[in-house]
Amino acid sequence: MTSSTTSSDLPKRGEIWLVNFDPTVGAEIKKLRPAVVISSNGVGKLPIKLIAPVTDWKPYFSQNFWHVRIEPDALNGLTKTSAIDALQLRGLDLQRFIRKLRIIGEVAMSEITIAVVTVIEFEV
Repeated sequence: MTSSTTSSDLPKRGEIWLVNFDPTVGAEIKKLRPAVVISSNGVGKLPIKLIAPVTDWKPYFSQNFWHVRIEPDALNGLTKTSAIDALQLRGLDLQRFIRKLRIIGEVAMSEITIAVVTVIEFEV
């Protein structure tokens, strides 16, 4: 494995990792930043995880169902009010994962999941 991670510390669902989004194109989210792993731990054969990036909260995000507001707490370790951007999901190779930061709470993970299924217009 040529990534920064080892088999014992592979990114898992609900964890917040620092990842490298560059290079990017156009309006894609850029630079080193935290991201929440949203893919199931048991999905896939390739060294890829589906993530949702974390960005600074902006007041106008409250109009967007795809931005999930996250308040900083001891569990997530965030230092400021943030947003999980469910519209910018990406499948990232493990080589882009720098280090595990913290974990996201169950309530926030449920809100992120709801935002994802709303973005893809999934209906049960």
